[in-house]
Amino acid sequence: MNPAELALYPFERPGTLAELCRTLSARAGRKEKTVLLAGGTDWIVERRLAPPEDPNDLPLVLDVSRLPELRGIAVAKEIATIGAAATFLEIRSHPVLSRRAPVLTAMARDVGAVQIQARGTLGGNLASASPAADGAAALMALDADVVLASIHGERRVPLTQFFTGYRATRRAEDEAIVRVEFTLPRTGAHQVWRKVGSRTAQAISKVALAAVAEVERGRGVRSGFGMASVAPVTVSLPTVRALGLAPSLASVSDEELDAATRRDISPIDDLRSTAAYRLHVASALVKGFFRELRTAAGS
Repeated sequence: MNPAELALYPFERPGTLAELCRTLSARAGRKEKTVLLAGGTDWIVERRLAPPEDPNDLPLVLDVSRLPELRGIAVAKEIATIGAAATFLEIRSHPVLSRRAPVLTAMARDVGAVQIQARGTLGGNLASASPAADGAAALMALDADVVLASIHGERRVPLTQFFTGYRATRRAEDEAIVRVEFTLPRTGAHQVWRKVGSRTAQAISKVALAAVAEVERGRGVRSGFGMASVAPVTVSLPTVRALGLAPSLASVSDEELDAATRRDISPIDDLRSTAAYRLHVASALVKGFFRELRTAAGS
């Protein structure tokens, strides 16, 4: 899509979140198509690859990039809040997140080139619901909640329950993603971001793992995982997560981890990789993280 084609779409810029919610409610009631646009790094590319069939039936584009309620990053009383319109560049540069949630800032450094990081937003990454979404995997490991707003108020959805299928979420047509919130891991928590692709940067992952764990006296007291590109949606690896809370991490075997990983994912063959390779890499990443936990538990 070029700028001239974008100009064909009806376009509005709501001044407040309340105005946005009123517009969404009215259009949803009339079953009219609406697109919320901030960075546009996904939507504009998708329009170029699959332009609308009927140029007379274009959705209304609502620019939400400047809404103050959707912007900013804040940390208070161990709770981190990231606005839906916060960019990956803002996330990777945030001093508190760099110290307390390095799994998130490491992910943000791997999202495309710096130009994409400066435009792409966390809310857009979640709304697109790609199974390869890096941001969703990192936030899932942090047990983040997605906060949605409508004319009826706000509601929270755990990110582990937000994706309902390929490119589908629990966000209703009259709702907007406002922010995400999560409890910061303790200082010293074990956090890992591993992205396996065709090259180190600017590549969609073949497999990506985000993991967060806290260990006390040989047992896991916090266990969070997010894995991308191994199922129709980003997955939280619930069976693996349960093993991360074992009374004795030293007793968790590689065989148990392999079985748990196989249970939690459903990789496919596609242009980027094969199901067999994804399963092999996923198991290796999970076992590598648990080796670190066993070492920490032993010390």
